Amino acid sequence: MTTAGRRHRIAAEATAASFRDALVELGIGTGDEVIVPSFGPSAPADGVRLAGALPVFADIDPRTFCLDPVAVAASITSRTAAIIPVGVFGHPAPLARLGELADRRSLALVEEGVESEDIGAVARRRAHARFLDSALKSVVVPFAEPGVHHLYHQYTVRIPGNGRPDRDAFALALARRGVRATVSVPVPVHRMPAHRSGAVLPETERAAADSLTLPVHSALTQRELTHVADACNALGGLL
Repeated sequence: MTTAGRRHRIAAEATAASFRDALVELGIGTGDEVIVPSFGPSAPADGVRLAGALPVFADIDPRTFCLDPVAVAASITSRTAAIIPVGVFGHPAPLARLGELADRRSLALVEEGVESEDIGAVARRRAHARFLDSALKSVVVPFAEPGVHHLYHQYTVRIPGNGRPDRDAFALALARRGVRATVSVPVPVHRMPAHRSGAVLPETERAAADSLTLPVHSALTQRELTHVADACNALGGLL
């Protein structure tokens, strides 16, 4: 195999087929393992299986929700051929650290392409996120690594408490106050029937159990944003 140090960039809106095509072009297939995230869409793992390889799930950084380079390093075996890092909720994956790891261990790195974004919409989402960051008191707000350009495709918080029961109760209470929050990742990919594995991913499991996405789209008004913050803060002492 000749994947050592190779980088392959696919389309911004990555699909299982585009991941498969990238892996096939790199000569990766039957008998190979590819390290992928479980927290997020199934397209990377689906693409690995379509290429004939085996997806190996690594845990995430609990702050960014992206693949944790330390967990990735611990998942490498003699059969590992590539790593597929993806950005999560608009926070970019740690490509520099994962690229160094890939080069050091002679692995390929399959990257997502850069999305074409409406600059005005991104600026508004980031402004909304900054407001919520400062206004929210009862939840753990999103983290951004210093120097990264977080796009806030989703504004995903973590609900303190007893995981899924408290998260679900929080979402229900918000709905009663007119705030529609959504469960970020209902089922981690490694627990889906098509990919069920014995992977032990404690940070992925915790994030799937306690994360919740709040409205942050660019069309929100300041009044609506304030209502989101007030509704969340009002629940701080109830759950």
